[in-house]
Amino acid sequence: MSSTALHVVGVGNAIVDVLAEADDAFLAAHSIPKGGMMLIDEAQARDIYGHMAPGVEVSGGSAANSVACIASLGGRAGFVGKVARDNLGDIFRHDLRALGVAFDTLPLDKGPGTARCLINVTPDAQRSMTTYLGSAGYVSPDDIDAAQIEAAAITFFEGYLFEQPVAREAFVKACRLAKAAGRMAALTLSDASCVDRQHEALVKFSGAHVDVLLANQREAETLFETDNLEEIIRRARALCPLTAVTMSEKGSILIPRDGDVVRVAAAVPTKLVDTTGAGDAYAAGLLYGLSLKLSLAKCGALGALAAAEVISHFGARPQASLKKLAVDAGILSGAGQP
Repeated sequence: MSSTALHVVGVGNAIVDVLAEADDAFLAAHSIPKGGMMLIDEAQARDIYGHMAPGVEVSGGSAANSVACIASLGGRAGFVGKVARDNLGDIFRHDLRALGVAFDTLPLDKGPGTARCLINVTPDAQRSMTTYLGSAGYVSPDDIDAAQIEAAAITFFEGYLFEQPVAREAFVKACRLAKAAGRMAALTLSDASCVDRQHEALVKFSGAHVDVLLANQREAETLFETDNLEEIIRRARALCPLTAVTMSEKGSILIPRDGDVVRVAAAVPTKLVDTTGAGDAYAAGLLYGLSLKLSLAKCGALGALAAAEVISHFGARPQASLKKLAVDAGILSGAGQP
């Protein structure tokens, strides 16, 4: 990799997160599925936001959170996502660029405003998300910069955005560019309900284009249509060259098409506060490790370390230097290289 190349480019929803504490009664009152993600319209967004407890607003979005973590690990990252030409869009762009992430997607001039995700966190650290997609779903093939994709070791796609037909065309274009340049494509499944809705299309896309597939246990069970772990492993090998399945406190497993399954222990957080972004952080560590050509065991350990940092506080982006934590843990050298 040249000094000007990128380790990972993320393609996903550009969203501003609003996080607040809540109880189960609040979720029930607003018909919010606990621990999941529900799409809402602008009127619902105003209603839920108006009843939420005081909280914090931070730039978010699954793939954007991942590239923010990659920057914290010392990596070079880029992002493709759509914001509106409004205040929230300006905040999102500034936050990402301030981390050193290359983000040059042109904003949407007409149409819906910048997306926002209302995240209510219950005392058990479960995050329940209601998302108004706004401009985020307007990513199109025109937003894919061939030079950027060709410069990245891995292009990483967010499953939430896969549901938008025009964005899916952008995914295919980017995958073809990556493949032609000898680069890798990665996909995170994002949410089990998303997998259920798009099952056939996701299986077809993954088999045709994806080198690295990431899922939590529920998402993997939904995609592979079984809760038998050995059968998941068998079907994962047949679908993609590498599949990573996270299992919360049980750690994760990395399933290569050829070779032994690698089991990775979960890293223990200093305290469990908010699970928002745990999967995004794990993906960041895994993909950054792969871009450096680390062993699968080290890639998984880097993902576990990043996830443990993120769930120890409110918000989906790291508050401590992930690079320092990884160096201290002996996963990376002081230069951030293997």
